[in-house]
Amino acid sequence: MATVTGSGAQPGLAECAPASEAAPAHPSPSVLTDAGDLLRALAAPVRIAIVLQLRVADRCVHELVDALDVAQPLISQHLRVLKTAGVVQGERRGREVVYRLADDHLAHIVVDAVAHVQEGK
Repeated sequence: MATVTGSGAQPGLAECAPASEAAPAHPSPSVLTDAGDLLRALAAPVRIAIVLQLRVADRCVHELVDALDVAQPLISQHLRVLKTAGVVQGERRGREVVYRLADDHLAHIVVDAVAHVQEGK
């Protein structure tokens, strides 16, 4: 197995982040549980697609239905999961609720996962 060491790294392998930017070496069990819950919330293909849509712009349910060609009840169900996990936030505007990502870090997780899979194909 190759290791990454400074400027002599293999092409295509990124250097490790400095310790100040990396996750703690020994996070608490509750942090690990919360991270697992977050990843489970992101684990459905439709929820990944929703996050990618919200990365581009805030959207209401009917816009997500149109963009993803998924039934409205299913979009609403997935939005509830994402909202409960703290991935998205909804704001009522008149008769509609407009959803947005709660945090840009979450979009990076999804984008990186999709890019990783696409690199292997």
